[in-house]
Amino acid sequence: MAKQQRKETPLFERVITNNEEISPGVHVISFKRTSDFIPGQVVKIAIDTVQAPRIYSICSGNQEEEIRVLFNIKEDGYLTPKLSAVIPGDTILVSEPYGGFLGTNEAAWWIATGTGIAPFYSMFRSGLGENKKLIHGVAYLNQFYFEDDLEWALGENYVRCCSRESSCDVVPGRVSDYLAGIEKLPDVKYYLCGKALMVVEVRDLLIEKGVPYENILGEIYF
Repeated sequence: MAKQQRKETPLFERVITNNEEISPGVHVISFKRTSDFIPGQVVKIAIDTVQAPRIYSICSGNQEEEIRVLFNIKEDGYLTPKLSAVIPGDTILVSEPYGGFLGTNEAAWWIATGTGIAPFYSMFRSGLGENKKLIHGVAYLNQFYFEDDLEWALGENYVRCCSRESSCDVVPGRVSDYLAGIEKLPDVKYYLCGKALMVVEVRDLLIEKGVPYENILGEIYF
């Protein structure tokens, strides 16, 4: 998912190896990994030099041969409609990985909405899923990206919250509704990834429930 770009960063040509539409209007593109990265880091991506790049979380494991990026098409945007049309062999412009939203082996809760699942899937694919609870909130059932892998591996520690559709194994409502219903939260780190409104709302909710501010890490998507 895209995040607002902040400063000039060198971009390099990368050759697309795959482009998969995993849900209507949602794509995962792949290109060869040329450097190491820490799960949770991001890259800047551009399709040309006309428009400034946008920032995307890596959603692949750090030992995989390719880097993958998850994004949804913004119909009125410049980049994502073009990015959704790339095919293997096409080139895009990509920065080296960077960023400070970093996964660790510590016990933690991962809380995401929408394509904010990307950095947590990278952490999971990099072997950091032990002692983690993942809470993913979406509007519709077909937006639980990578759910088969996550459900199989995390079991009860994978919680799906859906606000506009229902299913027998999905919690109704938003992630904030789910968290509000928990009487006592564990003493762990809390990673939040999604739009600013969600990150601020959940952060405030966690603080109200006694979670120290320094135990909350946020990554805001735009």
